[in-house]
Amino acid sequence: MKYNKIKNWMCMGVLGVVALASCNKYLDVVPDDGIATIETAFNLRSTAIKYLGTCYSYMDDDGDTASDPGLLGGDEIWDLWSRSVSNSSSRVPKTMTYVARNLMSASAVYGSVWTAMYQGIRCCDILMENIDRVPDMEDAEKLQWIAEAKFLKAFFHFNLVRHYGPIPIIHQSIPIDASIDEVRLYRDPIDDCFDYLIGLLDEAIPDLPLVNPSEDEYGRINQVIATAFKARVCVYAASPLFNGNTDQAALVDGRGTQLFAQDKTEDQKLARWSAAVDACKTAIDLCETANIKLYDWEDEYRVNDTLHLDFTLRGVMCERWNSELIWGNTQTNSTRLQMLQILCVPNLQYKSTGWTQALSCYAFLGVPLKIAEQFYTSNGLPIAYDKERSGVDEYSLRVGDEAHKYYIEKGYTTIQLNFDREPRYYAFLGFDGGKWVGALSNYNDLTAESIFDVECRAGQSLGKSSNDGGPLTGYYPKKIFPYRQRMASNNSAISSYWYPWPVMRLADLYLLYAEAINELEGPSGSHSSDLFKYINAVRERANIPDVKTAWDEYSTNPGYYNTQTGMRAIIHKERLIELAFESQRFWDLRRWKEAPAEYAKNIYGFDIYSSAPSSFYTKTLLFEQSFTQKNYFWPIGTATLDKNPNLVQNVGW
Repeated sequence: MKYNKIKNWMCMGVLGVVALASCNKYLDVVPDDGIATIETAFNLRSTAIKYLGTCYSYMDDDGDTASDPGLLGGDEIWDLWSRSVSNSSSRVPKTMTYVARNLMSASAVYGSVWTAMYQGIRCCDILMENIDRVPDMEDAEKLQWIAEAKFLKAFFHFNLVRHYGPIPIIHQSIPIDASIDEVRLYRDPIDDCFDYLIGLLDEAIPDLPLVNPSEDEYGRINQVIATAFKARVCVYAASPLFNGNTDQAALVDGRGTQLFAQDKTEDQKLARWSAAVDACKTAIDLCETANIKLYDWEDEYRVNDTLHLDFTLRGVMCERWNSELIWGNTQTNSTRLQMLQILCVPNLQYKSTGWTQALSCYAFLGVPLKIAEQFYTSNGLPIAYDKERSGVDEYSLRVGDEAHKYYIEKGYTTIQLNFDREPRYYAFLGFDGGKWVGALSNYNDLTAESIFDVECRAGQSLGKSSNDGGPLTGYYPKKIFPYRQRMASNNSAISSYWYPWPVMRLADLYLLYAEAINELEGPSGSHSSDLFKYINAVRERANIPDVKTAWDEYSTNPGYYNTQTGMRAIIHKERLIELAFESQRFWDLRRWKEAPAEYAKNIYGFDIYSSAPSSFYTKTLLFEQSFTQKNYFWPIGTATLDKNPNLVQNVGW
């Protein structure tokens, strides 16, 4: 059974917190009399497995611009607000852009997961309550399915927590004949929420297989996924947003219960980080047992070292089932993911074909200038700390040269900002004058001249021509676009290459471990060798110097890594770069409580209406973005509060 089709199995239940009904109707589980019931669902394994599919169907559509706030809901990818291209709103909806523009309210909650997650929780409970009735299953398989349901129940609770903060915990779903008072649950304190879902994961892990036995079952939960996800949950529980957050002192319910502990000692806070260190190391060790390792492209074509690295760095995200992937989300809508890919890319083949603009190459998703600026220099340092960039005007014009010919079109005028950057800059970003490996029929023995480049100043083939298309900022999220995509013909769609959205990969886990160690004991404690080992493994794969070499030999601030504060900044920056465009920045900035400072930098791009380089490369304000305390959590919808007055609203809403 292929779990990328799992969305076809739908449960039509309603959650037990704000309304009550059972998950008793779903596709393809219909007995002879035509009436689907819970009883008939568990009469045979062949129908019960469809109910398991129902539980999976409530997972997030990661990579879906309609529902994933990590894409268009933050400050990492910006949408062309004026676009009106036929069908574009349905293919790449604008829903999350309302979150990014702070247009949400308690009566208009965009991207709410409240109802869906509680529906999913109820379906998991129903499966666990009824699986023993299936006659044609071995006990070991029943235990595995129960473990999968427990994991999913923990995941759904976690998704609610990161959206809303403290939530009502559903230990066991409420009976459909429960009284009104039984239905009107209170929100549980945030520490209780994390303790509950970590406990569920601990119960689930022993009964899961180490890895999935075949590709047909990729996407199903196994021990590696559950252990790595537990590590993420433990890091979240320890992070400043959740761990003794005094900014949430006003969040007190009608019973007088403080939903965020205000009296935590430093030792109690550090205990959370200690648990995170242990969970991360356990997950890393299990990944090694399962032969999960940092991805290195397997030389499918004859290419030089520069291009090999480019294929590797782009492949960490969009090479299907690569060696680094811990958990790929097969629930992601393949059509929406394809549209995300092809509607943020310019028409790469305009030079060789003469096509002026192909369908699905409108490029109306752009990368803000501050994201381009956050990437390291070739020395593995932030621009502001690289002594070789000291006094350099990053916006001064510079012409592509021989040394950069695989990154920048030779002889093309661009700016200093695009030169001498780390390889991830060129692998993850498209930009005016930048090379873009893709849309070719053959990749063997590529020369710089045979690789497409992007020329997007006004008047050029990829320049701004209408309100319906890009460029938007002058930068493109190239990382999410597989080089395997092909363009069929002028005014035609691009061929589809689906890949599972990377919910967790090994580099993510390595950086979570480094972060937890630093927060627990700083950069010189008993785990310091592991701290530097794992962050340097990510940097080595990106072909930049290790932390100590970079800062001691090339920076204006040698030894910056020796303090906990300095190392924290290094680790945070490494995550923002390595996991760019993978829906992590949105949540990381919040759990670190760094979102206000980042959003205050606003959304800038270049003057895309200009043709001359001197005017095109003018820093241009696109949107003044705000972030206040209330934006850390979603509001609970007004209708939900009306149904359950015991649910106190989040602060500021």
